[in-house]
Amino acid sequence: MARRWTDLLWGVARAVLRASSTTSRPSGTAARPRGGAATRPAPARRSGPRPVPAPAAPAPGATGYPGDFTGRFTPTYAPHNDARPDPGEVVWTWVPYEEDHTQGKDRPVLLVGRDGPWLLALQLTSKDHDGDAEQEARDGRQWMDVGTGAWDRQRRPSEVRLNRVIRVAPDAVRREGAMLDEALFRQVVAAVPQAR
Repeated sequence: MARRWTDLLWGVARAVLRASSTTSRPSGTAARPRGGAATRPAPARRSGPRPVPAPAAPAPGATGYPGDFTGRFTPTYAPHNDARPDPGEVVWTWVPYEEDHTQGKDRPVLLVGRDGPWLLALQLTSKDHDGDAEQEARDGRQWMDVGTGAWDRQRRPSEVRLNRVIRVAPDAVRREGAMLDEALFRQVVAAVPQAR
């Protein structure tokens, strides 16, 4: 009986020692497998900055959105093929709903200018509002056809909302869609009530 207790205690002690030796091992080293065969050490971690993940849509209730732009602005056409969002380009980003800025959806927008650190944008939609133009006018929404472009992979005709100017953080742009033709850009901004 005493021998069984001794064997049991030794078994527990060995298990505790085995567990503590694996948890106290310095990081970057590997345990030897049973049988004494050596293994390669774990690769050293690279120093330096870690890659920054792509911006995601803000969580509901935590957008940090300062509200739609309500002043007057000077439209700017300055697209550059440099993977950074510029006025004159159609890009994809998270757009807050007009009635509740804590919620929204990912959609294409036409960048039309700047407000300090913010880009100013007009939202696009592939929904045709010609059939419900009177209802849209009663609800205070104005739309203009802009045709098709690379911002829509299915090449559906799009419309741009003229009377809501959205602020967009440059680092919240998910992807570039296309550069809008300058003549069409000028027609759009000429119809925007807030443009000078």
